[in-house]
Amino acid sequence: MTPAVDVRTVVSRVLLTLAVALPLAACAAIMPRNAAPELAAASAEPVGFRDVRYWGDEPAPRFAEASVQRASAMLPAQRSLNFLAISGGAENGAFGAGLLVGWSEAGNRPNFDMVTGVSSGALIAPFVFLGRAHDDRLQEVFTAYERKDIFTSNIPGLLQGSALADNTPLSRLIEKYVDREFLRDVARESSKGRVLLVGTTNLDAQRPVLWDMGRIAAADTPEAIELFRKVLLASATVPGAFAPVRIKVRIGDTDYDELHVDGGVTRQVFIGPSVLRLVSGRGPRRTVNGAHLYVIRNARIDPQFESVGADVLSVTQRSLATLIKNQGIGDIYRIYSVAKFNGIDFNLASVPGDFQVKADGPFDRTYMTALFDRGRDMGRRGYPWVKALPGLQSNEHGITAQSSAPAMALAR
Repeated sequence: MTPAVDVRTVVSRVLLTLAVALPLAACAAIMPRNAAPELAAASAEPVGFRDVRYWGDEPAPRFAEASVQRASAMLPAQRSLNFLAISGGAENGAFGAGLLVGWSEAGNRPNFDMVTGVSSGALIAPFVFLGRAHDDRLQEVFTAYERKDIFTSNIPGLLQGSALADNTPLSRLIEKYVDREFLRDVARESSKGRVLLVGTTNLDAQRPVLWDMGRIAAADTPEAIELFRKVLLASATVPGAFAPVRIKVRIGDTDYDELHVDGGVTRQVFIGPSVLRLVSGRGPRRTVNGAHLYVIRNARIDPQFESVGADVLSVTQRSLATLIKNQGIGDIYRIYSVAKFNGIDFNLASVPGDFQVKADGPFDRTYMTALFDRGRDMGRRGYPWVKALPGLQSNEHGITAQSSAPAMALAR
């Protein structure tokens, strides 16, 4: 799996692809679809599966709670819990991949009880979930491929087509890495009570969807491999730039098509709602002795000055990039507040502000390798995880506002 085009700026990426596609005059055909009716959509299940996903903006359902209870029962007495949430970030996913590999090489990367991922973070998450034995593949994913291995700008879907670019190369790379043995490894780890969640966005519902990848893998069927691959592809599919991934669902005796796109459209980074049940000790027996949450934001969180052109494309692209950056910060604030309220140790990593290598276009391999190496070096040395967010600091009296400069300096 390779770092996917991601919503570091959703529409900004679309605009960049649009600029490439403008000379193309024809329109790609759109396949007809059978959309699920609104009132019944909530009960839809992927064809051949039950209880493998849930809405990301609601409390966890019973089957997710059951997984957490199983995890609680299997944990050694008084062991600390460790959670990892990995954001999207397109080629900047190389930072998170490098950081995690370096952390593993330092010898103290935990075996995470829950791993969540969005977009390029979704493509990192399964490798981390499976442990250090898969670090070589994780490194390959973010240093051995480039733009032509991810997408081609040869679908002329300018106005009426389904997309402006073709991500078939990415789909093939996902197929290369996600085979039956890979799924069996995921299922094995899931059977130990660990959880792997990937986020997509349901376009019809305008809602985040969380997929329990371990439950999908446990089916151990060709259909499970197909669905697992589709979810990873969907999580990394920028709407407009690429055609939405169609997932067949069934309501009663009727099959419908759902359209799923980049999870970052609704959440740049997330933690599973069931985390709170495990931390609170409401499982069959209290086994935890503290909990630690690690959030990797595959982007810079500090403001970046750039002289912007006065043309409409430059202004729109810059504005949307700023919007998405602040959406990501907002998602981190949400996670931070939940962690603090529930007594979870919060840790944040982001692309350092002093990393000055410039990319020569999307998915420049030289850029990605340099960023991977930077993250790897920081992981080896012991990453200085940030405990406070931009504009906030915590003390014995709670959270107070402050100038963003000190927190931004920490992020560097």
